[in-house]
Amino acid sequence: MAVEAPTGAADAVAGVRITPVDAVGLEQRAALLCTRSIKTTSKAAALELAVRCMDLTTLEGADSPGRVAALCARAQRPDAVDPTVPPVAAVCVYPELVPVAVEALAASPVVVASVAGGFPAGLAPLEARLAEIAWAVAAGAHEIDIVLNRSAFLAGRYQQAYEEIAAAKQACGSAHLKVILETGELGSYDQVRRASMLAMVAGADFIKTSTGKIGTAATPAVALCMAEAIRDMADQTGTLVGLKLAGGIRTAKQAWHYLVIVGETLGAGWLSPERFRLGASSLLNDVLMQRAKLRDGRYQRREDFSVD
Repeated sequence: MAVEAPTGAADAVAGVRITPVDAVGLEQRAALLCTRSIKTTSKAAALELAVRCMDLTTLEGADSPGRVAALCARAQRPDAVDPTVPPVAAVCVYPELVPVAVEALAASPVVVASVAGGFPAGLAPLEARLAEIAWAVAAGAHEIDIVLNRSAFLAGRYQQAYEEIAAAKQACGSAHLKVILETGELGSYDQVRRASMLAMVAGADFIKTSTGKIGTAATPAVALCMAEAIRDMADQTGTLVGLKLAGGIRTAKQAWHYLVIVGETLGAGWLSPERFRLGASSLLNDVLMQRAKLRDGRYQRREDFSVD
């Protein structure tokens, strides 16, 4: 069926179709992909890729310039005793702390991302949301993470949800736009698929699972559902959109399961920081522990690594 965007968004979604989701088949496929075993050499490559695709994030009310500066230092050198560990993809902070991150990462390949647009609910007045996005970009943010207006979307006001994302994309200027769907609140895989397509046709450069602020976050089945939507978008329009998985991803095993899902569904072209991200607040240390185990044959203690 065609994307159900109201009149006024018709040109933006012309020809883009949403494939209904077979929920049982989706969950079985996701579970099967998560049983794939990874050999030692491939595991080492997967762990390195997971680090390169991480967004280190701090989004707490107690965040300070010192905390952000320390996170930026770790983003550039994730393991203080192993210089072969690559830097992460990005550091994500609140808008007020963007200038701190920009200064700390000035000589680094790590980019600065910022939540904006009324994060995490996205229900501030639209003018205020757009002004916050523009402020963060002007302060130096390379990427902006906004949230889908679930109030509008779940009420069937697709035109409003579409136009707000399109306006956010315009406010981003040259910065990349990630749209957080908060999949745990959407109710069904069909709704996740619809929200994914709506966000992409409205201009999202990435679609993202969740804010990490609610109990239900990324799952293999949701990741597969969104990856299939990205594949459909590429097939139908030629537009290549990235995928960010965030919330509840804490172990290296989970990370490489998601790498398998993305690789099998979207191909090797998505296995790079340009098109795939892992939102990480507690994942990095487990990945470093697994990497050390492959290198030395023994596990290091968690306390041997930094605590973000």
